[in-house]
Amino acid sequence: MKIFTSILVLLALALIVFNITLLDFTNPFKGNSMIAFIGIAASLCAVLILIIFRMSKKIEEKMNDKF
Repeated sequence: MKIFTSILVLLALALIVFNITLLDFTNPFKGNSMIAFIGIAASLCAVLILIIFRMSKKIEEKMNDKF
């Protein structure tokens, strides 16, 4: 599971980098730039969710070790 979440985090980071290349800094809220902003925000949310999931699995493992 750790490898799977790591791969997903890397893919989300790659999407962030790709969407940054699509940004038009002269008109950031028009056309494809707005779509790129949405893609960046979605990828950041995915990274945060995966990090929270990984932390919860570590806590679960520690709780199971106690019993």
